[in-house]
Amino acid sequence: MTAITTADWVEQLRHQGYCIIPDAVPAGSIAALDADLDPVFAATPFGQGRFYGFRTKRFGSLLRRSLHCETLALHPTLLAIAQSVLGEACDRIQLNVAQAIEIHPGEPRQFPHRDHDMWPGAKGAHEFLLNVIWPLDRFTKENGATEIYPFSHGVAGMAQEGVGDPIIAACDPGSAICFLGSTAHGAGANRSSGVRRAIVIGYSLGWLKPYENLWLAYPPEVARTFSPELAELAGYVQHRPNLGNYEGQCPSILLQDDVPAYIGAVDALRPDQEAMLAGFGDVGGASV
Repeated sequence: MTAITTADWVEQLRHQGYCIIPDAVPAGSIAALDADLDPVFAATPFGQGRFYGFRTKRFGSLLRRSLHCETLALHPTLLAIAQSVLGEACDRIQLNVAQAIEIHPGEPRQFPHRDHDMWPGAKGAHEFLLNVIWPLDRFTKENGATEIYPFSHGVAGMAQEGVGDPIIAACDPGSAICFLGSTAHGAGANRSSGVRRAIVIGYSLGWLKPYENLWLAYPPEVARTFSPELAELAGYVQHRPNLGNYEGQCPSILLQDDVPAYIGAVDALRPDQEAMLAGFGDVGGASV
């Protein structure tokens, strides 16, 4: 049997708006993550609102709540998929959200929505977001598995009068449910007698304001414990040209043991911008 490649998953995403990757990580890793988050779920109150739900618990900052979350956030296949889908429209991708969700019995079906609508502006030229849902419990129709609307994505999908009929993203822990920011979806109703848990790891264009305020979720004293790759994903890197800087430099400077009291600004430009400036003539820059 021929193995399914990253390119195959990307093709499925682009064609139907979603894909479900089975056995992306061992079920034991998911169980360990679930155990780390168990006391947080217990202490977190229910949300408030017709969108978040009144019988649903949500919390973020997962990268500092469990070491097992890093494995999911930096999963090589998922990062490669995110880079393929989003990389054409940005210099680098970023973490958009790392959130845990627990849907309790009696929670009704969620309104179908597209996650890219959190940002204003025209849609369709490119994707803004890739979300990955990692079930912590087995996803079933009865316990509120995510409902995804195939072919509702992109220019053609968004031009339709309705979103069509959903598929039920039924799968086991260890699977990765991926869908585009333009794909309509929503949590199903939990008609079972137990809770349904999952986490969402979302990746977005690096020049967007992320859903989760990364620098409050992971201040420098927390981000210093991260690997360089995870710190970059969590916002401690610039997006060229010079976007997201600290005192004119890459914010990763804040992760050093000794942060200078005074910091000089240093260009962080794209190659095309460097070439444009090289041909401009004067060496110095203009003041503002």
